[in-house]
Amino acid sequence: MNCPKCNSNNIRKNGHRRGKQNYQCKTCGRQYKHEFHSELGYSKKVKENCLTMYLNGNGFRAIERITKVNHNTVIRWVRQTENQLPDSSNDHQIPQVGKLDELQTFIGKKNKIWIWTALNKDYSEILEYVIGDRSAKIFEELWEKIKDWNCYFWITDGYKVYPKFIPDGDQIISKTSMTRIEGENSRLRHYLARLHRKTFCYSKSKEMLFLSIKLLIYYLKEKNLSTIIRG
Repeated sequence: MNCPKCNSNNIRKNGHRRGKQNYQCKTCGRQYKHEFHSELGYSKKVKENCLTMYLNGNGFRAIERITKVNHNTVIRWVRQTENQLPDSSNDHQIPQVGKLDELQTFIGKKNKIWIWTALNKDYSEILEYVIGDRSAKIFEELWEKIKDWNCYFWITDGYKVYPKFIPDGDQIISKTSMTRIEGENSRLRHYLARLHRKTFCYSKSKEMLFLSIKLLIYYLKEKNLSTIIRG
């Protein structure tokens, strides 16, 4: 059992309210009724429905309003998928020509952060990504994941960081050839409420943003979540 506010498992029973068991968290003091602690009783179908809603543009609070499932429960279900998701780097064809781009979003309401993405020129699927600031140090994390692809060429926009890592003669700067990867970045914005422009939804942690993107990439490829949801 975990507290819906601070996720602590330091919980004690605290009487009954309206015939239902009441609990209190010893860590933060939050009191809540049994109904908030009943995710183990939800069916696999309900979990899949809530997660599918999340991956189709609904925020956690919106899912709660529609399904009556507490938003903290849905957040836990998202986190539970982490160990079930396959490693994307082991499940794709190494591209001959790669594309690189960066997408700006926020952690909190004001802290800018970038999602650096890489994909195959011929397919609409993000193969690798990292999250951080727009510095060479963060791009280097992505480069370490993809440099062994040994692509003939890398297509990028004109951002100054790329030539520091891409060998001379292997970079093609072409805004018109960036359509596919920019389209994939737009799909991230479309499917995840936390990436929408002018939205009340936003990421509170880089870890949750990273997992949400990983889960979305899996969903867009497999078209369902049934194999990674615990019953």
